[in-house]
Amino acid sequence: MLFNWLKDRRRSKLAAETFPAAWLQIVHHNCRHFATLDSAEQSRLLRDIRWFLDEKSIETAIGLKLTDEMRVTVAAHASLLGLGFDGPPFDRLRSVIIRADSYLGTQIQRGSSGLELHSETARIGETTRNGPVLLSWRDVEQQCRDAPYGRNVILHEFAHLLDMVDGDVDGVPPLQNEEQYKTWKDVTRIEYHRLVNEAQFGIPSLLDWYGATNEAEFFAVATESFFEQPTEMRKRHPRLYDVLRIFYKQDPANRWMRNVA
Repeated sequence: MLFNWLKDRRRSKLAAETFPAAWLQIVHHNCRHFATLDSAEQSRLLRDIRWFLDEKSIETAIGLKLTDEMRVTVAAHASLLGLGFDGPPFDRLRSVIIRADSYLGTQIQRGSSGLELHSETARIGETTRNGPVLLSWRDVEQQCRDAPYGRNVILHEFAHLLDMVDGDVDGVPPLQNEEQYKTWKDVTRIEYHRLVNEAQFGIPSLLDWYGATNEAEFFAVATESFFEQPTEMRKRHPRLYDVLRIFYKQDPANRWMRNVA
């Protein structure tokens, strides 16, 4: 009870402060979504960025110097995911670690016999329950600033955190009711198997083929496309777009169209 009171008091104080001009410049430069938000959404996002930076530890791996650009860029995209929720959804997260580049991680594949196959694979991000979240800064720069191509490793890894809230890493985040769960499973099952087929036969897809790995990766990849390619996703995957719109309580396609108009 005391902890919550202190946190609320601290958050109220931060919300009343002026957002630093240098940080705002970073948001404009590295988070292209910001320009599509209305004034109320922009104010909410900036507030949540302040809270995120105050409450989370953002560190760098050895050999990489931490900058405000790194901190604000991560906080902006993480806060974007939670913009439609009643409050920031990552209270349990404690830390984010930024690496200079991609790195090797161990991948475990379990066969039906129970045999485990361990292999080293290159990774640009990784998430464990409650953190830390690991991110490759080279890829964050490319995707958030230089050459987006519809990918966003920050959105991808923080989508995994949302998936993990209920304890299962299965591509089904906590939803509001049984009807929503049923619709979610019906739609994502069809779309997941469609992507598996496209990946298997080399058929071009709006969604990254990496989403065919399993249902958890499918949700993370779909989240990337929902925010990064919303108008195309709504056109080519309307039912998938709709279940994500209902879950995130955001409609980025309308934002982009409004901004273009």
